[in-house]
Amino acid sequence: MSSQRTERVADQIRRELSELLQREVRDPRVALVTITRVEVSADFRHATVRVSALGTEEARAGAMTGLDSARGFLRRELARRLSLRTTPELRFFLDRGAEHSQEISSLLDRLREDGERHGS
Repeated sequence: MSSQRTERVADQIRRELSELLQREVRDPRVALVTITRVEVSADFRHATVRVSALGTEEARAGAMTGLDSARGFLRRELARRLSLRTTPELRFFLDRGAEHSQEISSLLDRLREDGERHGS
């Protein structure tokens, strides 16, 4: 399989999952979930879905539980919407990249403020 095809399928899965979470899944635990990235195996049997979730650590854990609960529904809907021979098994992982970026940005802001206060 070409890597272009796997990237194209991964992007299509990301778009479809985002729409399904927004419009079809009624579980309030996944209301603040954003699909950040999807990686598909070369044989299209597995898809690693990276998500970010807003809120407390408890809310994030609830979001992951909600996604696990919706996994079967999401896979069935993907099968209906995508023209693939095999619909990938979905595996959800929390993506903390945005959270880390925010922490780094806050640290840089504090360093900048400290530098301005000390006349550097």
